[in-house]
Amino acid sequence: MSAERFIKRTERRRRVRRRIRGSDERPRLSVYRSLHHIYAQVVSDASGQTLAAVSTLSPEMRDGLKSRRDLQAAKVIGKTIAERCLSKGISQVIFDRNGFLYHGRVKALAEAAREAGLRF
Repeated sequence: MSAERFIKRTERRRRVRRRIRGSDERPRLSVYRSLHHIYAQVVSDASGQTLAAVSTLSPEMRDGLKSRRDLQAAKVIGKTIAERCLSKGISQVIFDRNGFLYHGRVKALAEAAREAGLRF
């Protein structure tokens, strides 16, 4: 990744995170995407704990996905993180796109999580 792209994403991330804080009642759903994988985790900033996490590197996801870098993989990750949250009693989260544009795989993950019952 070029230095300029990294700096711009870091600036966007800081700008978004100034307004977003996850609590125990409404934790933060943080998304990270690399060229090869996508990661999602639900974090409570108040207690400093990760409540749920899933990625294309997770053992249960690795075998079931045809490709780990496409929209279909992002939809599966979004559905899975929503199911894990709902099983732990978390129905509402704050979406943190982590400086990435709300487009493509990030948008697909968010929409799949909403369709699976997670509210944000």
